[in-house]
Amino acid sequence: MPEKIHALWNTRFLTQIIESMADGVFTLDTDGRITSWNPAMERICGYTAAEALGQTCRILGCSRCFGRDCPVDHNACGLLREGRAEDNECLLQHRDGHGVPVIKNARAVLDDAGKIIGAVETVTDLTELKKARQAADAALQRLEERFRFANIIGKSKGMQDVFDAIRAAAASRATVLIHGESGTGKELVAAAIHYNSDVAAQPLVTVNCSALSETLLESELFGHTRGAFTGAHRDRIGRFEEADGGTIFLDEIGELSPFIQVKLLRVLQEREIERVGDSRRRRIDIRVIAATHRDLYALVRQGTFREDLYYRLKVFPLWLPPLRERREDIPLLVNHFIGRQNQTTGKRIRGVTQAAMRHLLDYPWPGNVRELENAIEHAFVICRHEEIDTRDLPTEIRPGHRLPPLSATAGPPHHYRAARDLTRERLVELLHASGWNKAEAARRLGISRTAVWKYMKKWEIPLRGED
Repeated sequence: MPEKIHALWNTRFLTQIIESMADGVFTLDTDGRITSWNPAMERICGYTAAEALGQTCRILGCSRCFGRDCPVDHNACGLLREGRAEDNECLLQHRDGHGVPVIKNARAVLDDAGKIIGAVETVTDLTELKKARQAADAALQRLEERFRFANIIGKSKGMQDVFDAIRAAAASRATVLIHGESGTGKELVAAAIHYNSDVAAQPLVTVNCSALSETLLESELFGHTRGAFTGAHRDRIGRFEEADGGTIFLDEIGELSPFIQVKLLRVLQEREIERVGDSRRRRIDIRVIAATHRDLYALVRQGTFREDLYYRLKVFPLWLPPLRERREDIPLLVNHFIGRQNQTTGKRIRGVTQAAMRHLLDYPWPGNVRELENAIEHAFVICRHEEIDTRDLPTEIRPGHRLPPLSATAGPPHHYRAARDLTRERLVELLHASGWNKAEAARRLGISRTAVWKYMKKWEIPLRGED
């Protein structure tokens, strides 16, 4: 008698435990029919115990039982055949039809002889966890949308204004003129405008207006017919025609010759082009985005840039702040470039030391974001530790090795003023004097940074000189 009382007490005690559990618990007999169903199962699935008892577990509509739909025949159920099922994150079908995310676990129940006499299953409701995940993902998406467009990194007020301008420009077809120093990311902004617009599936064609002579640039932009000039052995469409239906990005627009300025003005006014050597006009449907590091209005006053073209281009002006005016973005950019270099090189650098970050924050960054990216790439070559230290940074960024500021009135040295007089030896000399900072060398030469890269490629000058 005492044993029966003890067994009854244990049964009731176990029942109370199961009834009070937050997780759903139910049991099955050897025919796969539900024999018990705790209150948590009623809450999770919507079926009362009275509705569930005697039913098979197909009532749950589990999306994943042994990697497939629940079998019709309970004899085919892997649980009763194999004795256990691995924990699975899956969906159960609520009584009202919606899916419920859960973790489902199942075990067979054996008698003393080791024979299967039923099964017990537990169900953990993941609804709140899923909501939390979705909220976190949505917050991250909003953060990335706000602080990042196509690899444009920044949380500063200046960059928030840039993001707002990108959204506004992307929602229209107006011509955009991007102002910004070399290395501020003008091409990235142009791409962000295009790929967030309604013509994102159409071509984005980029042309650097400073990299080609007037004759070659005319052919590059407008195309040519066979025999139009020496070497024109076949018809060739230009970049304007390639961009038809999409966007053309004209970088370094301030370098255009007066002749090309006239032809570009006609394109903006009439949306028509003529190939070199051809009198037939061709209609084009393009969106024009232009960019420059120069003060176009100053060029207009000097008479080197057409005023009517200037106003045609600056329908929607967009200004990119230099890095020195948004220093709070430097840690974000550093982490971004470190992550990118870790992927590229296979290294596992965690960040920069406080001393190195202090120098990165203090440095004026004449080459802007591009120079910062190059500095991190340089540090990856040298760094042998988990953090980038001051000694790993380029020479010009280290304390005591700053470049002297250029005088606003003195201008570049006399023998560098004309790019046509430039030689390989003189460019190497200037690069060395500039600490191999391409943007600084370009400023001293009075040419674009892109032109410096072009000369370096032409003359096979390494990206950094020998120490």
